[in-house]
Amino acid sequence: MEQLKVDLGSRSYPIFIGSGLISAADCFAPYVRGRDVMIVSNETVAPLYLEKLEKTLSGFNVHSVILKDGEQYKNLDGIESIITALLRNDAGRDVTLVALGGGVVGDMTGFAAACYQRGVDFIQCATTLLAHVDSSVGGKTGVNHPLGKNMIGAFHQPKSVVIDTDTLRTLDRRQLSAGLAEVIKYGIMWDSDFFRFLEDSMDSIMSLDEESLVRTIKTCCSIKAEVVHEDERESGVRALLNLGHTFGHAIECHEGYGVWLHGEGVAAGMVCAARVAVYLGRMSEDEFRRITALLERASLPVQVPADMNYDIFYENMIHDKKVRNGRIRYVIPDGIGHAGVLDDIPAELVSRAIEDLRKKC
Repeated sequence: MEQLKVDLGSRSYPIFIGSGLISAADCFAPYVRGRDVMIVSNETVAPLYLEKLEKTLSGFNVHSVILKDGEQYKNLDGIESIITALLRNDAGRDVTLVALGGGVVGDMTGFAAACYQRGVDFIQCATTLLAHVDSSVGGKTGVNHPLGKNMIGAFHQPKSVVIDTDTLRTLDRRQLSAGLAEVIKYGIMWDSDFFRFLEDSMDSIMSLDEESLVRTIKTCCSIKAEVVHEDERESGVRALLNLGHTFGHAIECHEGYGVWLHGEGVAAGMVCAARVAVYLGRMSEDEFRRITALLERASLPVQVPADMNYDIFYENMIHDKKVRNGRIRYVIPDGIGHAGVLDDIPAELVSRAIEDLRKKC
C-alpha cells in the first residue's frame, strides 16, 4: 500500500493507494468520529462493493443511500435524497459520510456533508480512475445546474481518501478512458517527464498492469496534493488543474450532462487549449501532435462536436465559474509540462481553433 498526505495543517488527511483497500478497516475506522456512518453510492457501484464496505465498517452503525448513476443526476435533488436519509436515521453532527463511487458520487457526498448541520465529516472511497487521480482529492464538492457545471458547491475536505485499485477491474472501458484524460492533463500542465512515462506506458496502463496503475495514480495524487497545499481555494496555481475544463464543461452542458463523459469533454477541451497554444506560439506543432496521439491511444476524442461553433461555446463558457469581470479565463499549455491562465485571448483566435477541430468531425 502507498500512502500520501494532503498537507493542510489541522485539516490534513491521508491518501491510501493499493489493492483490496475497501476491506482495510485501518483506512476507514480511525477517521470516523462517532458511531454513525452513512454510505452514499449509486445503482452501478453498490451491487459490486457496498456489502464489502459494510463488512469493513461493521463496528459502526451503518446505513446507506443509493443514488441513480450518471452526471445527469448530479443535482440538488440528489443532495436532498442524501440529507433526507440522514434525517430519517437521526444522524447527528458526529456522523461520517462515506462516498463509495466515482466523481459524481464523491462530489455529491462531499457537498451533502458540507451542508448537513453546517458541516459533517466524510471519507472518499473512490471507484473510478477519474476519482482516483483527481476528484477525490482536494475538497471540491458540488452539483450541476442546467446553465453551468459545478455551479453549486463548497470546499469541504475529506478525512481520508481510499483508492482501491481493484475497483478498476470492474470499470467500464469508456469510464477508464475518461479517467485517463485527467491523468494526461497532469503531464501536459505540470510534469513533462510524467507525460513521457504515459507515452511509454499507455498500453500497460490500459491493460490494468498493477505496477503501472499504482505509479500513475500516485504521481497524479502527489501533484494534486502539492497544488492543493499551495492553493486550496483556487486563487492561484490551482487554476491550472482546469486545463481543458472550460471548453470541456461547455461541451458537457450543451450536449447534455451524461452524453459526453466529463473526461471526454476534458480531452476535447485540452485539444482546443493546445490548438490555441500553437496559434499563440506557446506550443509547437510536434507537441500538439504528441498530445492528440496520446489522447487517441487512450480512446479519447480529439475533436469538438460538429454542432458546436464558437458562439455556442462562448454562450456556455461565459457562465463558467472561472469567469472574472466578464472575461473568460483559459488555461493554456506552455509546451508540454507547463501551463498558464490567460484572459485576453482574441475571440477570433479561439474561434479559429474551434473551427479547425470541427472540420475533422
